[in-house]
Amino acid sequence: MELRTLRYFVAVAEELHFGRAAARLHMSQPPLSRAIRQLESDVGAALLHRSPMGVTLTPAGAALLDEARTLLDQADQVRVRVATAAGATTLTVGFLGDSTDRGARRLADAYRGCHPGVEVRVRETDLTDPTCGLRAGLVDVALTRGPFEETGLTVHELRADPVGAVLRADDPLARRDRLTLSDLAGRRWFRFPAGTDPLWQAYWNGGELREGPVVRGVQECVQAVLWNGTVGMTPLGHEMPEELAVVPVVDMAPSRVLAVWQEGDRNPLIGSLVGIATAAYRV
Repeated sequence: MELRTLRYFVAVAEELHFGRAAARLHMSQPPLSRAIRQLESDVGAALLHRSPMGVTLTPAGAALLDEARTLLDQADQVRVRVATAAGATTLTVGFLGDSTDRGARRLADAYRGCHPGVEVRVRETDLTDPTCGLRAGLVDVALTRGPFEETGLTVHELRADPVGAVLRADDPLARRDRLTLSDLAGRRWFRFPAGTDPLWQAYWNGGELREGPVVRGVQECVQAVLWNGTVGMTPLGHEMPEELAVVPVVDMAPSRVLAVWQEGDRNPLIGSLVGIATAAYRV
């Protein structure tokens, strides 16, 4: 069994869906399916039940999943130890807006436990650069949100969060259980400065051209709502001052939490961090 095939299997076993696993692995579905069938042939047992309802693990598949995770973790640690011995002992991680996501805290604990000799430097950026300085070479890997122009980058999805509108608590719409984008038509929204990635700008403006104050950071967004009644958007679950309310927007796509690094960068410190982050952010 090759480590690459085991990674394929773990992705399918965790996603329980070949299409999602293929997207996670940045490959098409047919070669993924062939690789899993070859793996089943190699081990002499069915690993997955396939049906129109989806994919489930067989007892043999559940056993292999535990073993595969252990083997892959060991392989990652070997790569990191070799890189550390060769002098690669520092990793710079970019965070967008704030680094208070519980997934990030779990990642920090888990990564330090696996690689106590690696110094992790954190660079926090404002909302005008969703790649957190990655394109400028300021960080090795970014833990951020999409969407943005992905040319030249490798993007790995960690989680997808539903989003809601941030409103003053005394706003009539704040009493709703849910909203649609049409409910917010004609309102002033916060915007990002000229030159901000257009895909990023369009997402946080609900796909429309908006009028409103220009902001750069999370607290500027919050203050724009408090002082001016501006509409903002935020992933659900973020803490807000009691003067504000967050109402789910049901027709807006979820906000994707991503690990991003330069295409072709084989730094094992990055690979290990992404692998650990995949588990930490999905708890």
